Amino acid sequence: MELQDVKYENRDGSAWITINRPEVLNALRMRTLDDILEAFKEAERDRTVGVVVLTGTGDKAFCVGGDLNDLSALDSYGGRLHFGKFLQISTVMRNLGKPVISSINGYCLGGGNELHTFSDLSIASDKARFGQVGAKIGALPVWGATQLLPRLIGERKAREMLFLCKQYSAQEALDMGLVNTVVPHEDLYKLTDEWCQTILDMSPQTLRLLKTSLNFESDLLYPSYVHSQQLIGTIAGSEEALEGMKAFLEKRKVNYRKFRQ
Repeated sequence: MELQDVKYENRDGSAWITINRPEVLNALRMRTLDDILEAFKEAERDRTVGVVVLTGTGDKAFCVGGDLNDLSALDSYGGRLHFGKFLQISTVMRNLGKPVISSINGYCLGGGNELHTFSDLSIASDKARFGQVGAKIGALPVWGATQLLPRLIGERKAREMLFLCKQYSAQEALDMGLVNTVVPHEDLYKLTDEWCQTILDMSPQTLRLLKTSLNFESDLLYPSYVHSQQLIGTIAGSEEALEGMKAFLEKRKVNYRKFRQ
């Protein structure tokens, strides 16, 4: 594999996939998505891998979602292609017959928050922060946020997170059921490795079949993702979407009220 935005390492049966763009808080551009997808496919191909860890470089961010420089340049056609790549990643994560652990080392926002919902287990540093930002920047968080978040944290809390774009501490994320556990920042990777070692002592056949069975009900949501690809295409490059993204990039206050006049 020739990876640019992601690091991949097989640590004696644990595949560690690390988003490696710390200068932009591990934001996702198209190359990043390609690399994440290829890394998960490698973990799937490698028979020696029994568990996969997804994390981010540095101690500031797991992933803050899409790279707005990329997203602001998308038109309707590009938006559908972009979402299609997201869908391929979540599909391989869920179909992978090996547990996936998100080791969340900092900000976990927008598409980053959606990304970790597709993992089987999530361990958060006490420095982690969670939330959705779509309504604030004119993006449409329909890659897991409208499908899986209500199942993880409840319908009311999911609507709060999506409509108000609040951020939540690691402890708040634990209390609402968004993550499995919270540890001191310096212990994050130690505990992650301990969970990996525990999983590697389990029956791989049983783990694969358990994951398949556990995913049954939420797999029925697949048509929602297909619809979402078309929804993304309707707003990519729109005046409202560009207002939100440009305001963020230009570090100015967004003005959505003009669209209600």
